[in-house]
Amino acid sequence: MMAKIQRFGGAMFGPVIFFIFSGIVVALASVFTNPDIIGSIANEGTLWTNVWKIIEAGGWTVFNNMEVLFVIGLPIGLAKNAHARAAMESFVLYMTFNSFVAAILETFGTSFGIDYSAEAGGQSGLKLIAGVKTLDTGVLGAIAIASLAIYLHNRFFEKKLPDFLGIFQGSALVGAVGFFVMLIAAFLTSWIWPNIQQGILSLQSVMVNSGNIGVFLYIFLEKALLPTGLHHFIYTPFQYGPAVVEGGTTLYWMEHMREFASSTLSLKQLFPEGGFALQGISNWFGIPGIALAFYSTAKPENRKKVLALLIPGVLTAVFAGITEPFDYTFLFIAPVLFLIHALLAATMATTMYMLGIVGDMQGGVIEMIAKNIIPMGANHWQTYAIQIILGIIFAGIYFFVFRFLILKFDFKTPGRSETEEEVELYTKKDYKNKKDKTTAAGNTYQDQAVIYLEALGGAENIVNISNCATRLRVTVADESKVKSNEAFTKGKAHGVVRNGNALQVIVGLSVPQVREEFEKLVNEQTKMIVNEQIV
Repeated sequence: MMAKIQRFGGAMFGPVIFFIFSGIVVALASVFTNPDIIGSIANEGTLWTNVWKIIEAGGWTVFNNMEVLFVIGLPIGLAKNAHARAAMESFVLYMTFNSFVAAILETFGTSFGIDYSAEAGGQSGLKLIAGVKTLDTGVLGAIAIASLAIYLHNRFFEKKLPDFLGIFQGSALVGAVGFFVMLIAAFLTSWIWPNIQQGILSLQSVMVNSGNIGVFLYIFLEKALLPTGLHHFIYTPFQYGPAVVEGGTTLYWMEHMREFASSTLSLKQLFPEGGFALQGISNWFGIPGIALAFYSTAKPENRKKVLALLIPGVLTAVFAGITEPFDYTFLFIAPVLFLIHALLAATMATTMYMLGIVGDMQGGVIEMIAKNIIPMGANHWQTYAIQIILGIIFAGIYFFVFRFLILKFDFKTPGRSETEEEVELYTKKDYKNKKDKTTAAGNTYQDQAVIYLEALGGAENIVNISNCATRLRVTVADESKVKSNEAFTKGKAHGVVRNGNALQVIVGLSVPQVREEFEKLVNEQTKMIVNEQIV
């Protein structure tokens, strides 16, 4: 069950990657159409403003179609086979579901407490999705329907029918079975979801009123659960769902950015829910403090190698907001330090929230500048000045706490081992020297895939394959056939998470390409094994 949950969490990352660039585009459009920042060239009706409105419309594409994006993206990560067909089936079934809901509410809406004649949006509980006015179940509803579609695909796509019914095999069979499943789901949703919407409105009030404790718990759990892959389930309802504001904190900030920028009220007064969008702060200030502690505690002769390891990880964390390549260089050596990291991250975010710092600060510095500092700087620069001062202070706290703990308990962080080999593994030199022993193809991703497949016990030991932002997630048939972590680090892996027969190979940001090569190898070897058995 844990392996399935982790696969699900990893698949959710696929659609999320589109939000970062789109958010930056919308943020820049908001800045360049604000006369208070740009000047009279940004007045309503000018050519400059009209051009930026066109650009902004493109930027809103992802945010306006988040549900559809998840419905199409999840099957790509979770379907056992024929991922493209699974994505198509999921979209068809989702729109069938929405069409059913629309027809049900148009006929029986008052019985369910819904005024279907109302305009979509606001407090109506309705939303236009791909042109269909339906219940606004948000991303959570899309994920639920996509999950049903994936289940039906995995169950019926390869089912063999009698020859005279052959035309109904594959996607046609999934669509036919799904048609009736969606009809049932639509009736249940029309009956149950309006009550859930009322409950969500109450939950928003409770979470907002929980104040500092609520923010602390949110940030702590989001960080602490990262190694398990379950952190997706912490931030998704807040960031993209209706946990505290309609549409999630990301969408809400985008929609009200111009309003917040022009107001002289404090950002916390304008957007108190923004305390649940501060998880990126520890990336900018905490990670550099940790890196400095690792460098200062490394043996002098190893510091140059440690620096070569730390700099790329820190830059990735600070600028892109992706911390896993850095986190996993020490997580498995001294996991207690990761717990300390989660506690400090929660403390830092809560302290900043108490001093009025809120916003959409969930990614890296580039995203933070584009979506916060630039559009809000004119009237809220004091907020960001306080944030930078506090961040530097907490970076120092991170450094001294980590340095003290490393020296006190002699944690074998990078550069402190008695052997030189561990540092070399993390600097990724070992694999390049052995490249000619794996494949002559000259494909680095393929080379890594070859090493990982061998370390995982071969194609016959592979049950499921998926990935998230930086991890190749694999379920094996026999965990005893999996080799030691050293076998994976030869392929540039940062580490391996082991949970029974569910494994996560920490690859880095190139994991999508590595997964493609890995799946090709598994399929090729599986065909060879089958052919040999036939012979």
